[in-house]
Order: sequence, then C-alpha cells, then structure tokens
Amino acid sequence: MPVTRRLLPAAVALAAAALLGGCAQVGTALEADDTATRDTDSGEVTASGRIDVFALSVGDCLDDQSEEQVYDVPVVPCSEPHSYEVFHEAVLPDGAWPGEESVWAAADEACYAAFSDFVGLPYEESVLEFTSYTPTQVSWEEGGDRIVSCIIGEPGVQSTGSLAGAAR
Repeated sequence: MPVTRRLLPAAVALAAAALLGGCAQVGTALEADDTATRDTDSGEVTASGRIDVFALSVGDCLDDQSEEQVYDVPVVPCSEPHSYEVFHEAVLPDGAWPGEESVWAAADEACYAAFSDFVGLPYEESVLEFTSYTPTQVSWEEGGDRIVSCIIGEPGVQSTGSLAGAAR
C-alpha cells in the first residue's frame, strides 16, 4: 500500500489548485453532498459519506482509497464492510519542510511502532499491512500540517468491526 499524502483544507487548497491548474479535483471534492455523519457524543461515524482528510480520527473506517493526494476520504461505520481503519495518529516535529522522503520515513516509523500494540502481532507475522496519510510540502508550509494518520487493512479483503487485537 503506498503512502498517501493529504492536502490543505478546502479553501487554501482551492486557491493553490487554481494557481496550479488542478481545479477539477478540488471542485469535485467541494461539490460533494455526501458528507458522513458522526455521533455527537462518541465521535463515531454513524452514516457513510466523505469527510475532510484533516477530520480523520483513530478508529474511523474507510472504503478503498486509491488516490495519491486526497482532500476528503470515504468513511463508513465500522460495523459495515470496509477496506481500512485509522489505527494510530502521530505528530511530526515542527521545523522546516524536511522533504518528502523524510516525511514518508517518519510516517513509516511511527506506524510500524504502533502496529504490534494495535494488532497484537509483530508486523512481520501479520497478514495486515499499513499505509498513511502524510503532509505534503504545501500543507506543511502553508497549513502547519504535521499529522500522520496510520491506516491498516488486509490487501483485497474487507473487514467489519475493528482490527484492534485481530492477531492475524
């Protein structure tokens, strides 16, 4: 599973995309009227839809997401079939943009470190794999984005419920 980069919040992303000529993707994301619903007390997703990538929380379950750069992601209640789950969130240190490779390496390290505690098995013994949503240079420099959202799933397999303690 590739590392996935997150983009700026919609208003800033729209301005940046207009300058870079990528309006079509932004426009599609902004026009979506299928916003997911969360329980006000627990924060759990209760109705499928799309949410801003910056609004992802540990425990959110996602439908298959193959885009490399995303603004919003498809989420579903975890009781419904899904491809991935957000299992950990890490915050990268402040400072100048360290470069794409450094961000990806830090994300891999953070997700790898959290994997065995979450799954109940070391990564090397598990059938599950992880990927992550990571900051881009623009979201880092313009939006202060330092969040890595670690995503777990079994390639080609949909799950119901959480993979916490799955030990597989």
